Amino acid sequence: MKQILSVLIGALIVSGCIDSSPTETKTDRTGERVDSLMALMTVAEKVGQLNLYAGGWEFTGPVPEDTGNQKKYDMIKSGGVGAMLNVLTADGTREAQKLAVENSRLGIPLLIGYDVIHGYQTMLPIPLGQAASWDAEVARSGAQVAAREASASGVNWTFAPMIDIVRDARWGRMMESPGEDPYLASYFSKAWVDGFQGDDLSNPTSIAACAKHFAAYGFAEAGRDYNTVDISMQTLYNVVLPPFKTASEAGVASFMNSFNEIGGVPANGSSLLQRTLLKGDWDYQGFVVSDWGSIGEMITHGYAADTLEAGYKAIVAGSDMDMEARVYENSLETLISTGQLNLEILDDAVRRVLTIKFDLGLFDDPYKYCDAEREKKELGSSENLAIAREAGRKSIVLLKNDQNLLPLKKKGQKIAVIGSLASSKDVPLGSWRAQAVTDGAVSLLEGIQNAVDNKSAVKFSQGYTLTSGNREFVRELTFVEGDYSNFDQAIALAKRSDVVVLALGEDCFQSGEGRSQTDIGLKGDQLALMYKLLEVNKNIVVTLMNGRSLAISELDENIPAILEVWHLGSEAGNAIADVLFGDYNPSGKLPVSFPRNVGQCPIYYNHKNGGRPTTNPNDAGMVFWSHYTDAPNSPLYPFGYGLSYTTFEYSDLAISSTEMNDTGELSASIRVKNTGSVAGQETVQMYIRDYVGSVTRPVKELKGFEKITLNPGEERVVKFTISNETLSYYRADLSYGSEPGKFAVMIGGNSQKTLMTDFRLVN
Repeated sequence: MKQILSVLIGALIVSGCIDSSPTETKTDRTGERVDSLMALMTVAEKVGQLNLYAGGWEFTGPVPEDTGNQKKYDMIKSGGVGAMLNVLTADGTREAQKLAVENSRLGIPLLIGYDVIHGYQTMLPIPLGQAASWDAEVARSGAQVAAREASASGVNWTFAPMIDIVRDARWGRMMESPGEDPYLASYFSKAWVDGFQGDDLSNPTSIAACAKHFAAYGFAEAGRDYNTVDISMQTLYNVVLPPFKTASEAGVASFMNSFNEIGGVPANGSSLLQRTLLKGDWDYQGFVVSDWGSIGEMITHGYAADTLEAGYKAIVAGSDMDMEARVYENSLETLISTGQLNLEILDDAVRRVLTIKFDLGLFDDPYKYCDAEREKKELGSSENLAIAREAGRKSIVLLKNDQNLLPLKKKGQKIAVIGSLASSKDVPLGSWRAQAVTDGAVSLLEGIQNAVDNKSAVKFSQGYTLTSGNREFVRELTFVEGDYSNFDQAIALAKRSDVVVLALGEDCFQSGEGRSQTDIGLKGDQLALMYKLLEVNKNIVVTLMNGRSLAISELDENIPAILEVWHLGSEAGNAIADVLFGDYNPSGKLPVSFPRNVGQCPIYYNHKNGGRPTTNPNDAGMVFWSHYTDAPNSPLYPFGYGLSYTTFEYSDLAISSTEMNDTGELSASIRVKNTGSVAGQETVQMYIRDYVGSVTRPVKELKGFEKITLNPGEERVVKFTISNETLSYYRADLSYGSEPGKFAVMIGGNSQKTLMTDFRLVN
């Protein structure tokens, strides 16, 4: 009787039915409710909150009879599971919640997680494409769309944003990232978190976000997924961590640690990352979840001898929730009962998980996200598709436009659309497509047909076949090579057309998790077809669909107009057509450097100078300097690069003073003029170089940017403020601050083309 009474009293406190002091904050009240609930929990129930299971059946139907799913069913009913992933639909998630809430002793609701990376059913551009917009609203509004749709289907937690810095295009997960720069990545980190979570996490259209992968996953050696990472502490602190710190400051609900090791310690077992930095220095109050099975992989790494040791090292290091490794459920109770693990460490992890559940409002209404009627209305709505189209066209980057071949004319031109990617309604959806409808995108061909006055002026030929067979869950894609059966038709079409729109690039499943490549050029017969088409028609516009930066020197050397269109999502074809025909003037800028060939990887703009950075012009035959003998050092297209249908002139770089102290600031300004014939948007970028430091510093670092729109002939002075914070970094001893000395400020339209002047920071 006493136990029943205590549970009832606890339930009243949990549900907020007992009055609290009017001076208490929401955080205080949540803390009290968490404490009241935890006082009722057994060790087994606490451990249960740290177990994350994948759904193994559609919860609206019977439980499969296999042992694995029967065990899941029993564990959920008994309160042995705190979260589920890959449980889908409003009805399915309702049944899963009901199983936990209406059967377990304390009725604690589940977190329902899912990989909502760039949309749920309505697909936005892949995150790398969104980063090319250099526009926080693209990320914020896109994440809001994803959250509205996912939450209507019962999902209350997304495993996004992925904010790993990526310098190596061989790594398949570049498509999920914001690119190579920590400043730009931090900018998007906040925007994505704000979009997913909104102003109030308890709003039923918001979902909990998860900053991943903590940390340095994007630095996998040789660009091979899950591989070892070995970087300096300066690179960790100054390059890798800034977007994660921004996410923490933005109030992201959870962090996901990474598969890799750093300094010989797997991230799951890193106290430095999880205890000292995240939960210590940054005072982070959310929880940390492992990636799939990765706590158990510490045994494979050779960092733990068995499940018991893996569980101990992970929980002590600060990894709060175990995703699908089943390590915690098989170790933590034993560790507590034998006195090897302090109960306070377990309680800290449980408290963090329960707090997020309270913040989401799950204890007030565990079924608030399971709304079948809202699900029907929200998924794929016209409003969501309109946002996807706007995001798509803002993400497109104009790489080349000789003789102003673009924009095309909507009438009076015979247009050949060539390439299997042009007719694909599936590839534009991208990898990590959640619940997108297969073949549900607007194809490039359809977008062009929708845009022109006379559809009969648009003719299509497949030309090449890129891949064959199963594409999504295979170790290696099968690329079609040497099949020239459709070449003749494509060549004949190009010959009788005024202009050719040639779709080249990657199948969307060439990128994503587990999809690293040693060849980042164009696969199959794409280049062979391109050269044949050039023999009969020089007016070729290439639309490049891809999930990573590609080595496309052949295109740059031969094709007059190139649009980088990524995998743009549900409205891809319409968005591309908006740019092709000039309804939208392209304004995107590259968030990653494009190499000339794979041998340059990893390649990035904010590299160090080195001791022999360039040859002496007086020693033309000198070989002993940092270079390649068969290619330039520079990328094909640099970070921050992107053209427009107009042109911009930069002039009159000025600074308010040639000296500043660490309590002051100075301003840097530049005049930008639209020298073309149409209105356009330009992203004005400011870079800083610290010439001498206690450790060597990059040749330049992005420290600010501003997007401006100018009419033909219009000019504007753009100003940036430089403060001590702008010049600060993690120094040799890992303390954060500036150092006196000489600095350069560079302002321009990309990382390579800038105007520059110097100033000094004095004590």
